[in-house]
Amino acid sequence: MLKIEQGLNQPLEEVLPELVTNLGLTGAANELGVGKATLNYWLLKFGISVRRVALKPGESLEINSL
Repeated sequence: MLKIEQGLNQPLEEVLPELVTNLGLTGAANELGVGKATLNYWLLKFGISVRRVALKPGESLEINSL
């Protein structure tokens, strides 16, 4: 984990949400060079929720940071 953070020059808890959003779980795991189980463990450890949302045409989604 520390080796990956050093390579990214950012903490994983900041990088993971964007990676998973843009690449999906499998793509993010591949990008980081880890297995999906490891990625899921890290998401759980950092308290990062992964949600899947389907929107019909004309609907939108707003995400607010707390």
